[in-house]
Amino acid sequence: MDDGDVPLTDKIDVTVPSVARMYDFLMDGKDNYPADRAATEELLKQVPSTKVLALNNRSFLRRVVRRLAEDYGIRQFVDHGSGLPTQDNVHEVAQRIDPASRVVYIDNDPIVLAHGRALLEQNENTAVIQADMRDTETIWAHPEVKRLINTDEPVAVLFVSVLHCIPDRDDPADVVRRAAAKVPPGSFLVVCQLVSEDEETRRGVTDFMARSTGGNWGEVRREQDVRRFLDGTEILEPGLVEVSTWRPDSEVTPKQPSMEWIEFGGVGRIVG
Repeated sequence: MDDGDVPLTDKIDVTVPSVARMYDFLMDGKDNYPADRAATEELLKQVPSTKVLALNNRSFLRRVVRRLAEDYGIRQFVDHGSGLPTQDNVHEVAQRIDPASRVVYIDNDPIVLAHGRALLEQNENTAVIQADMRDTETIWAHPEVKRLINTDEPVAVLFVSVLHCIPDRDDPADVVRRAAAKVPPGSFLVVCQLVSEDEETRRGVTDFMARSTGGNWGEVRREQDVRRFLDGTEILEPGLVEVSTWRPDSEVTPKQPSMEWIEFGGVGRIVG
């Protein structure tokens, strides 16, 4: 039996919660297990706004991709830590605007990879590759990245709700900088992550998620930390903000029931 014939549940320990599957549960998906659901329910007790936050974050992703494609002519997207497929993935939004848009998803979760590849079997302009988002050289040397991404043309490089999975010791700002160095001026960085200005919330959620996921977690940070991720770029209006307020589709933006933590970020243009 080759690796492709091994059931997914035999390749991974489904008793250990996964950030991607917890997010899937928050999005009312079906690709999660009892351990994921139990951890998410416990997280919701600590920070009840988490589900609304996840929904707002997904809407932000859709708006960013649409705006970059429609208003700035971006036709190439590299999505780090893409997570499980849900409605309106990056390629679906971009390819509605231009079917020739090219998208590479990067993840190291085997369930994400299996579902993503099944979804994209018939889409030659989109690929899912297995890599750690910190391993910049491996990512940009991958044959599918070389096939789909032309680094002579602007690229949108996405780190949407994933940098909080990188601990401080691995320097997430440097991860973003190294990815930015692979694309030309005129490209865009999309960055957001979970933040709280309350130290107790930051520490409590960080410790809980690290324990729950077997160490596959980083840090809940402060807004000022996220600003560092886009140092040296030209920040698009309206700046770095709580993501539901980034260029909303209407004057009525989604509101969180409370503000224990928020998803904070924005878009920076790489200048020459």
